[in-house]
Amino acid sequence: MSFDNIKVIAFDADDTLWDCQSWFDEAERRCCELLSPWVTAREVSEGLVQTERKNLSLTGYGTKAFTLSLVENAVRVSRGQITGDVVMELLMLGQQLLQFPTTPLPEVEDTLQELSRLRHYRLVVFTKGELMDQEGKLRRSGLEQYFSHVETVSNKTEQEYRQLCENLGVAPEETLMVGNSFRSDIAPALTAGAWAVHIPYHVVWELEKSEEFTHERLRKISRFSELLDLLHL
Repeated sequence: MSFDNIKVIAFDADDTLWDCQSWFDEAERRCCELLSPWVTAREVSEGLVQTERKNLSLTGYGTKAFTLSLVENAVRVSRGQITGDVVMELLMLGQQLLQFPTTPLPEVEDTLQELSRLRHYRLVVFTKGELMDQEGKLRRSGLEQYFSHVETVSNKTEQEYRQLCENLGVAPEETLMVGNSFRSDIAPALTAGAWAVHIPYHVVWELEKSEEFTHERLRKISRFSELLDLLHL
């Protein structure tokens, strides 16, 4: 296996460059507390996953989509008994998720600095979700300076990966995707013909869980800095 022909390294954002899912998990936990007079935490969580899955084709991914599902699920599982004050607290949870600190994960910035210094590759961010939300997270992270291109799409499929390569003027086999989600960052990139590095994160959103597989163009690492070793830098 060799990365010798790689020209572009594309990085996922959430839970690859900074922690994200933990904040959503905490918001869900708080939602369960707010709804405890009416339903159990298990009923809230199971209902939320079902609601998010149902709404995905309409609202896509991101904080605003999550907030809408949070409120809809709360009204439904409580059979309309929640008060306006509770609804307002749920909306405030969503607003807080639009502002949480996106502190880079361990070794991320040092690795990006080294990659930028060597100038062997073009570094880009390729993420999915809501545009303003993702732009805000990248800005708060302080990592913007390391990327020459940032692209936010509504979903990551083989088609989106091929379009990314076309937009950057490179072939899929000249592109390396780095991310935490096997479902969104790894599998479709490989199908499109790109290379991939999987860095699993300790928390995974239910709708991002998927079966993993081995592939000749795939490597799995546990620490971000191991990317330099894979690239022989």
